[in-house]
Amino acid sequence: MKRIAIDMDDVIADAAGRFIEYAQLRLGKTIAPVDLHNRTWAEVAGVQPEIVRAWLFEEGFFRGMKVIADSQEVIKKLSEKYEIFIVSAATEFPNSLKEKLEWLNEHFPFISWTHTVFCGHKYMIQTDYLIDDHEKNLIRFPGKPILFTAGHNMHLDQYTRVNNWKEAEKMFLS
Repeated sequence: MKRIAIDMDDVIADAAGRFIEYAQLRLGKTIAPVDLHNRTWAEVAGVQPEIVRAWLFEEGFFRGMKVIADSQEVIKKLSEKYEIFIVSAATEFPNSLKEKLEWLNEHFPFISWTHTVFCGHKYMIQTDYLIDDHEKNLIRFPGKPILFTAGHNMHLDQYTRVNNWKEAEKMFLS
């Protein structure tokens, strides 16, 4: 059975949406998803990067993310044909470890803790595919990298890209 590793933030968990929510609540700024195209969160918010980075260390930031559209349904279908691993570089943010595990248990209960990997670098993961939104995770991945579209990666064109989970479903199940 082939294996697929799937990232969390901006792939199954709406990190960009959470940032937009925090920018509104904390800074009073209204930001549209298109504003994030090829820009950092701090650039869009017009604040120092340390301000936005501090949000990632706050309790509740990761736990409160919404689910990316169609990800639950499609990943459930994929799990019938592929061995699925959720792989997240969560170790950088201590609160995210517990919060991401709780979030996964709530929204993806069909994925066992035995198939959840929190790590620093993803190139050590031995799967056939990696679906991720960051080039830094795809560039050294030994299997087939799949770029999941997010505002910050619109400029990349050297990877196979999926724009949403319905496209991923077609790619893997057609």
